[in-house]
Amino acid sequence: MAKLINLEVFQRFFKSGQVGGFLLLLCVAISLLIANTASKDSFEAFLQINLGYGAINYSIIAWINDALMAIFFLLVGLEIKRELVEGELSSVKSAALPVIAALGGMLVPALIYFLFNVGTETVSGWGIPMATDIAFALALLSMAGKHVPTSVKVFLSALAVADDLGAVLVIAFFYTAEVNFGALGIAAVFLAVLIAGNRLGIRSSMFYLLLGIGVWIGFLLSGVHATIAGVLVAFTIPAVTKIDEVIYSSNLKKLTYEFEKEIPNNSSLTTPAQHQTIQHIKTLSMAAETPLQKIEHALHPWVAFVIMPVFALANSGIVIGADFLTSIINPVSIGVTAGLVVGKFVGILLFTWLMVKTGAGALPEGANWRHITGVALLGGIGFTMSLFISGLAFNNPVFVDQAKYGILIASIVAGVMGSLVLRKRT
Repeated sequence: MAKLINLEVFQRFFKSGQVGGFLLLLCVAISLLIANTASKDSFEAFLQINLGYGAINYSIIAWINDALMAIFFLLVGLEIKRELVEGELSSVKSAALPVIAALGGMLVPALIYFLFNVGTETVSGWGIPMATDIAFALALLSMAGKHVPTSVKVFLSALAVADDLGAVLVIAFFYTAEVNFGALGIAAVFLAVLIAGNRLGIRSSMFYLLLGIGVWIGFLLSGVHATIAGVLVAFTIPAVTKIDEVIYSSNLKKLTYEFEKEIPNNSSLTTPAQHQTIQHIKTLSMAAETPLQKIEHALHPWVAFVIMPVFALANSGIVIGADFLTSIINPVSIGVTAGLVVGKFVGILLFTWLMVKTGAGALPEGANWRHITGVALLGGIGFTMSLFISGLAFNNPVFVDQAKYGILIASIVAGVMGSLVLRKRT
């Protein structure tokens, strides 16, 4: 029994956002270590190795940023759709506060960056400080434990989802190169089939995932960033059950009764009748679960424990030399740091305050302004999405590294400050 309890504790810990955040942080540290040792050149050469065939032949780093991150964006799209259907974004009243807070947390950082870089070739990086890393932010928020009510965690989740939606739109409309409309047409055909499948009641996860690859390939060859395909495919996946909970509960009771009729069974194997009942329960349970939730549940561990850490490992490396302090004094690094630390804090807090003071919104139940202040600070952890956008905003690797400096510094400062505020006892 003790072993069972310990296993359950471990499983709960493993499934928590804290582990994903810790693993992400570990990969960032490893990436920084590699970038500042003799292994730097060999690691970069490894990332440039080409894999693929014909028109789809890309370097490992490109596969990470265009393919693995498309799966990340598929999960983002599923989370956005779930929130729009049943969550905090499902009604104007419930969505107003987190959406407006997210809007403030995007506009103010972009404006601050713009002011530091206006009139220069680096002004295109204005989208970098607009993003919030939901994994890091929620991991740190969960570490605050009992000091933070559940409603605040829901508020941050909804805010981050709205923020992700904003980032997706920014990538689609402002960081897209020349478009190959023929390839985009192919993607549109696959997307239309997916939409038709949804309308016809097709619930097979494999149907949506396999045709989703066709959408991804079309976007990959079109010039529109391939990660957008992940979000669009997510929106075609059904978010309704085949049977309602009343029918499910009633039938489950009947099947459980059928199973119990075979008890006691003096064998280590189930009886044929029990085995058949178990199969019926599996089929019944699949009908009671939405394809959206099924795929989302399956993707979560892969994204948290594989995709995001691999992305961080491949993209976080920056050289920290003796001239580190002088190398961060440039418009890009300062604009990104100020945008994330100051811009996110001011934007989220100010827009939330305006919503509450005008009566257009109310603070989450049990929350106070200290909680909102902490959430606004945690919003400055841009990391994963900011790194991703920096690779789209700049072709010059010098500017990309400058952006990385700013993202790294801002994420550390915002994370520490937000955690301290949230853990402070009132």
